[in-house]
Amino acid sequence: MIVFPAIDLIAGKVVRLERGDRARMKVYSDDPVAVARSFAEQGASWVHVVDLSAALEEDDDACAANAAAIRAICQVEGLSVDVGGGVRSLARIDELAGYGCRRIALGTVLVTEPGFAEVAARGFGNLLVADVAARDGMVKVNGWRDDVARTLDDVVGELTSLGFRHLVYTDIARDGMQTGIDVAAYRRVAELAGFPVVASGGISSLADIRALAVAGSDAIEGAITGRAIYEGVFSVAEALAAAEDSGTAAKDTAAAFGEEGVC
Repeated sequence: MIVFPAIDLIAGKVVRLERGDRARMKVYSDDPVAVARSFAEQGASWVHVVDLSAALEEDDDACAANAAAIRAICQVEGLSVDVGGGVRSLARIDELAGYGCRRIALGTVLVTEPGFAEVAARGFGNLLVADVAARDGMVKVNGWRDDVARTLDDVVGELTSLGFRHLVYTDIARDGMQTGIDVAAYRRVAELAGFPVVASGGISSLADIRALAVAGSDAIEGAITGRAIYEGVFSVAEALAAAEDSGTAAKDTAAAFGEEGVC
């Protein structure tokens, strides 16, 4: 299971929002490159970067500061960048790919412009990630501010038909709240998609990391965690170790049951 430590950016600063609320923002650092470098030094191979200024359609200065930060994070040795937030055009996908981003997430346009999403999926394939956020089973867009009157089941099913093979699912009610996770919800989304998903929202302990890893690679591709790291609940190194140990244990258990079945 991939552990994606998160860097959420507003005007070039590392922040976290509670439930996506801009008014409930906490700034953790004004040096996102140093944060990314510290993640790499602890063993992370991926980082999840969110351009909140672009997603929230903030002013040009804020977006430019974030763009500079993303370019610099892409230069951190040994770190692959998964980026999203406000990606609404093929030109923006090209721009981020040019920075060196290894995965690029589409969110709002997946729902508001399905024709564009289909063209993008055909043109960029495995580079793209479908980023879906929901509260109480209903999808939200535009920085989680707007309803679209579409269910999670409906949207995920459509994205699969368009050809997406990476999906981040965010439980908005839990995001940034450190309230724990609902593993069953991620399993269900993976079943709808037909491939493993990246879990986001509410990870509050190493037990949550372990539970996701134990769920297995058929359901969980990775886990995004931010606030718990910044608040010192656990380190990136500890999260990576928990994911690896639990994943290994799950494989051993599955192998043991398989051997018993053969007997």
